[in-house]
Parts: sequence; C-alpha cells; structure tokens
Amino acid sequence: MARDLRTWLNELGQRVITEQDSEQEKLNKTLVIFACGLMGFGAMVWLAIYQAMGIRFSATVPLVYLAISASSLAHYLWKRNFALFRTTQVALFLFVPFIMQWSIGSYVSSSGVMLWALLAPVGVMVFQGPRQSLPWFMAYLMMTGLSGFFDYYLGEGTQQGVNMQTIAVFFVLNFAAMSTIVYLLISNFVRQRDKLQERLDAQNKLLREEQAKSERLLLNILPGPIAERLKQNHATIADGFADVTVMFADIIDFTRLSEEMPPKFMVTLLNEIFSHFDQLAGKHGMEKIKTIGDAYMVAGGLIEHCGVDIPVDGRDYSAAMVDLALEMREYMDTLSGVKKSRLQIHIGIGTGPVVAGVIGIKKFIYDLWGDTVNIASRVTAEAGAGTILVDVMTYRRLRNKYEFEGPRTLSVKGKGDITAYRLVGRRPEGVAPASA
Repeated sequence: MARDLRTWLNELGQRVITEQDSEQEKLNKTLVIFACGLMGFGAMVWLAIYQAMGIRFSATVPLVYLAISASSLAHYLWKRNFALFRTTQVALFLFVPFIMQWSIGSYVSSSGVMLWALLAPVGVMVFQGPRQSLPWFMAYLMMTGLSGFFDYYLGEGTQQGVNMQTIAVFFVLNFAAMSTIVYLLISNFVRQRDKLQERLDAQNKLLREEQAKSERLLLNILPGPIAERLKQNHATIADGFADVTVMFADIIDFTRLSEEMPPKFMVTLLNEIFSHFDQLAGKHGMEKIKTIGDAYMVAGGLIEHCGVDIPVDGRDYSAAMVDLALEMREYMDTLSGVKKSRLQIHIGIGTGPVVAGVIGIKKFIYDLWGDTVNIASRVTAEAGAGTILVDVMTYRRLRNKYEFEGPRTLSVKGKGDITAYRLVGRRPEGVAPASA
C-alpha cells in the first residue's frame, strides 16, 4: 500500500514538473503549488472558524474558493496548462479576500481580511517578475479603494453580530496569518533560488574546468598567439616569416626496431622520448610543430614574430635551437645505455623564410612550409647517427659561438647540391672561430 502511494505521488509529481522544464520553470511551478497549498490551508482554517461562529454566508466563500482552487489544480494535472492554472490561482488570491470582506461588512467588521489579496501581486512578482506583477498590484489598489468607498458611503455601523473583542482577535489572526504566508512564500522562494544558484554555480564550475581543459588542449596543439587568433576569428590563419629556425630530429632505424618490439612497449618508448623532447623545447623557448611517425619537428622564432616577447636567456632563437639539439642528443646517449636496443637520432637544422598557418577543420594542425623546411628535412636525412647538420644560414649566424666541421656538399634530390656543416658543440671561451 505504501509503495503504491509513493508510486502514485511520484507520477503526480512528474505531471506537475517535467524533465523538459527549465530550472526557472521548475522554480515557478514549485512556488505556485506552494502558495496554492498555503492559501488552501488558510481557507480551511477560516471555514472552520466561521462555521463555529455561525456566520453562514461568509463560510460559503472559502468553501467556494477551495472548490475552484481544487478544480483548477485538477485541470492543470490533466491538461498541463500552467499559465491558466497560475492565472486562476492569482485571480482567486486577489478577489476572494475582498468578496469575504464585502460579505461580512466593513474593513473593521471583517478584521481587514482583504489584506490577503496582497498575496496576488506579491506572488506574481515572485513567480514571474516585477513587470508582470504591476497590473495585479494596480487591481489590488483599485479593489482596496472600492472597498473604502463602500465603507464610507454605505456603512451603517453594523458589525454583523460580531463583537469588538472578536474583531480584534480576527485582526490579529488576519495580519499574523497573511504575514506568515508571505514570509513562508518568500522564504521558500529564496531557498529554491539559492538551490538553483548552487546548481548553476556547480555547472559554471564544471564549465570553467572543461573550458580550461579545452584551453590547455588547444595550447598543446597551437602556439598561444595562434590559439587566441583562432578563437577570435575563424578565418584562414596564414603568415609569412622572413627568418625562422626549423629543426627535425629523427630516430634512426626506428621502423625496424618497432617491428621487433611489442606495440605497447614501442608506443610507451616513443612517448617517453618525445615527452622529454617537449620539456626541453619548452625550456629553450622553442615551439613544437608536430611529430611525424618517429620524427620530431620544432621551430624557433615563431612566437616572437607572433607578437609575444619571450626571451631565451638573452640569446636568439637559432642559438637556442642548437642548444636544444645538443641536449636532445645527450639525452638519447644516456637513454641508449638503458634500453635493450641502442637508440640514436640524427638532426637537421635550417634557417630562413617560412610560411605558417592552420590547416583543417577537424583535427587541425599548425604547420610550416617553404624551402627552409625542405632543407632542414633533407639535411636530417643526410646526417649520420648522432650527427647534427645545419645549413649555411645557421652556420654563419652561430659560427662565433659554436664549433662546426665542414663544409660538406650534399647532393639532394630535387634541390641539387647544398652546403651543410656538422655541429660539434659550443666553442670554448678564448678560442677564435675558423675563417668562413
């Protein structure tokens, strides 16, 4: 029996408030039902009091109110027309107290029962808003003025058999009951509003967390300034840079090694290596562009050109790129002694103009194109194990700070002969550079 009752109440509650309702609609429906219940309870109390006092006509008014209110609630549960239900209830809140006062007599003899009508504009203000409540408040003032007119011109001093002591008691009851209902209604509204605000705050917090995750993900894919431009403008992003240093680092013979390794071990190893490369690139202020299989591409000079000044220990980005290459090679040397298979990389660096931009709609990437990119890629392919080759532009810029061997002439398919230099390391202080 109790289970059936709970099931019935649950189904009834789902007809009052549906899952399709917004949070504001749920709050409004809850408050109207709450006010309807309070007024119904008050009407039953007044009905019992009037019946006990023998005021038959006035006792009929709350009885009719209860019947109309219950009918409107039943109609709402059947048709789910909340606007009609709300308007009916507010109209009852406004007119029934005045009808009760007129049926009893004057303001004094009715003990100010018309004060209950104030719940109509107050309720509409809570349910809908100040603008919607204004017509109801004006109607309340008009009804109040009309009652005052009746009292002034038509009153004969009769109290309908109600003595002044009883009238005093009813004044207290009316004001106390009306004040209590208004207080409970507003209190319930505030509690519901606070709960709604808590849910909104929780949702906003989750939204901010998800936004922060999206921001971090976007910054992992694109340089910061490019990410900002992409968020503000969905137009094609393409820039030409006159001077950028590009580096490719490729793991030697990794394809053969991957065939000998379990897939999980191979992916874990590659992730470990490239994650460390990411840390080193961030340390030197370089921008990782992408990974291509077992090749790692990074560029220097893009962030500065994008309008963000990120100093790299007072050095230019070409020097920072060379230092990054040396540290990557050192890291691989230490790593090769730990792993079963000896891992080595060869590195190629080129400096010059590039074109950069974002391509794609889904899984978009920030990429570089141009002769400088091609040269860096080709000299990487010609470098031996553990060798770092740089093009002429990079060599000329850094020959006073670093030791190089060469020049070497490389015959590159599609480019013909190009000149490259092998990077040895940083030049000791006091050692003069070789003549160019």
